[in-house]
This record gives sequence, C-alpha cells and structure tokens, in this order.
Amino acid sequence: MGTGTDTTRANESEGHRARLRARLLADADGLLDHELVEYLLALAMPRIDTKPHAKRLLAEFGSLGGLFAADPESLLRVKGIGEGSIAALKIVNAVAVRMLRGEIAARPILSSWQALLDYLHVDMAHITVERVRVLHLNTKNVLIRDELVSEGSIDQASVHVREVIKRAIELGSAAIILVHNHPSGDPKPSREDVLLTRDIIEAGRRMSIEVHDHIIIGTHGHTSMRELGLI
Repeated sequence: MGTGTDTTRANESEGHRARLRARLLADADGLLDHELVEYLLALAMPRIDTKPHAKRLLAEFGSLGGLFAADPESLLRVKGIGEGSIAALKIVNAVAVRMLRGEIAARPILSSWQALLDYLHVDMAHITVERVRVLHLNTKNVLIRDELVSEGSIDQASVHVREVIKRAIELGSAAIILVHNHPSGDPKPSREDVLLTRDIIEAGRRMSIEVHDHIIIGTHGHTSMRELGLI
C-alpha cells in the first residue's frame, strides 16, 4: 500500500509541475512569486514537493529580491534548503545583475541613469551590511571601473577621502559617482553621508575630478543627493 501511495503522490507532483511549466511557458507573469520559486527549486530537488520550501523562503526573506540577494549562509539556515537549491537561487541573482550591468556598459552613464539605478537596486538594496562603492567614469562619462571601497557593520562603513581621490587619479577618472546602501531600507541621507560627500567633492575639485552624485540605495527606493540639492 505504501508503494502505491508513494506512486500516486509522485504522479500528482509531476502533474502539478507539468501544469506549472505550461503556465510558465505560456505566461510567466501569471505565476505567483511562490510558484516561480517553487518551480526553480524543483529543478534542484526533482523528487520533492518544493511548494512549502518556496513559501518558507519568501516568508523568511520577504520578497523575491530579498530571497535572490540573500547570502548562502542565511539561505542554508532555512529548513530543507541545501547547496543545490542555493546554487539555483544564486544563479538567478547573478544573471539578473550581469544583464543589468550590461545595460550600462560602454555607454554614457548620465544618459543611462534609470538603467544604472535598476542595476544598483538589484545588486545592493537587500544587502544586510553597508557597502560603499565608487563608479569611476572617463571623460565621456562611460564607466571604467566599479569598485567596492568599504564594507561595514549593519549601520556604518568607513570611507577615507584621500583614498577615494587617490584611486580616481590612478585610474585616470574624470568623474566619479558615490554609491552606498542603507540596510535599514530607508535611503534618506544622514548628516554624515552629506558631510563625507562634500569632503570628497572638495578634494576632487582640487584634482579636477568631478563628483556627479552620491546615490543611496534602500529597499524602499533610492535618493540622489544632487536631486535633493545637497551637493
């Protein structure tokens, strides 16, 4: 009897996945978030009902963005999730970041501003520690280097003005864009953010290096210090 029951469950599971696959191929937008994750996990765990795992992951990380950006250690702590499933989730995030990065490569950043924001949001909005990056641009405002300059605790990161400008000189940067994330989710700049930005602007001015903007990324959106009139 046990064998018959197992066979029935396996057939039901396969039928369910076949229906999901058909819906995915016909209209991916029609699938719910947990169904997308469920089918993705099924590729890594073909003999397991992955719906509970998908719902558990979304409950834990809050959204698709939070889930795909989660670090492997955090994912591994979720019941039933192993390295195969984690690899499936991380490859989705890696492909998304790479596709968005391609949208800003070899073209002027200032004329691809929304593409830049999309890239930064996917790459940084759900990170649980604060990271500061500097985008280095040439005289045509084309990206020549995207560098991580600091990774701090959950609420602070250390950035040295002299090192930022020194690196810009080494790379021959004509301009830079500062970027960092707020793990709290609120992209509103702090007083310290504004003061640091103004110090870097002043130091860059002496070396003919322009600071186009300082963008702060959060799960609730982004802020541009230039748009806010803070620089």
